[in-house]
Amino acid sequence: MARKITYQQAINEALDQEMARDPSVIVMGEDVAGGAGAPGDDDAWGGVLGVTKGLYAKHPGRVLDTPISESGYIGAAVGAACNGLRPVAELMFIDFMGVCFDQIFNQAAKFRYMFGGKAKTPVVIRAMYGAGFRAAAQHSQCLYNIFTHIPGLKVVIPSNPYDAKGLLIQSIRDNDPVIFLEHKALYTMEGDVPEESYIVPFGEAAVVQEGDDVTIVAFGRMVNYAKDVGTSLRKKGVQCEIIDPRTTSPMDFDTILESVERTGRLVIVDESHPRCSMASDVSGFIAQEAFGALKAPIQMVTAPHVPVPFAASLEDLYIPSPARIEEAVMRVKEYR
Repeated sequence: MARKITYQQAINEALDQEMARDPSVIVMGEDVAGGAGAPGDDDAWGGVLGVTKGLYAKHPGRVLDTPISESGYIGAAVGAACNGLRPVAELMFIDFMGVCFDQIFNQAAKFRYMFGGKAKTPVVIRAMYGAGFRAAAQHSQCLYNIFTHIPGLKVVIPSNPYDAKGLLIQSIRDNDPVIFLEHKALYTMEGDVPEESYIVPFGEAAVVQEGDDVTIVAFGRMVNYAKDVGTSLRKKGVQCEIIDPRTTSPMDFDTILESVERTGRLVIVDESHPRCSMASDVSGFIAQEAFGALKAPIQMVTAPHVPVPFAASLEDLYIPSPARIEEAVMRVKEYR
């Protein structure tokens, strides 16, 4: 039975249910157990934003606080995955991935291939991403494109509570390393989520709104901006088809291709930078596979190619806005 819970609660519930189902699942990271054993109310803790709150009390010994050493505990998580456990490691921010990049892209991502398919590395690395919180350039980036580029990694970007739970359960059960990314702005978002356990398969995009005029492909938080624009434009007679890829590796290009071949117009909304981005990746794919179907130039709505500003006025300009998305849609719709 479904009920409304937040994105944050959906992630917590996925962790709780998988830990109850499978004793090999462990959670590790900075303050995920709130310094268990120290004086105080452990239930008040659970990572920087409380996503793992309450898990230590339910699963003692399997929720592990770590030192402030991302390279150390991500390496430990990868090693544990190679030895029969299913670790879910929490990095506070995606920006800290650089500290432990070797463990991710040069170790975890390579083991299955280098050992002829005999090695399994079922590790999930969770991290927050995204701008909008006045956290400046070192705590606000969208780096999913970097990990999408690396063979051997699976990259997940849920845009709503339902997908967050189902995709995290799928991630934990997967036998390959998964980068699971959560936009900070989505933690309080509410949605219908079943109480029971379920999975959302990798590589299957969601068509969140149907339409025949313009295809909009959006990632993460931007899906919700695109939905707002789609609702607004529908009242003006413009029918947008909005596609949420949900995972960037594997990527469901077939759903995007089918839509663009029908609409002939494509807008891609990506909070990351324009160079070597998911927006440019999708644009290149469609230009190669469906150039003849296009009725207008592809439009990319992205952040500019600059670091995330700290100043509130500049950060607000930095983030792709519904107004910019609507302008791009109307540009392709009215192109002659």
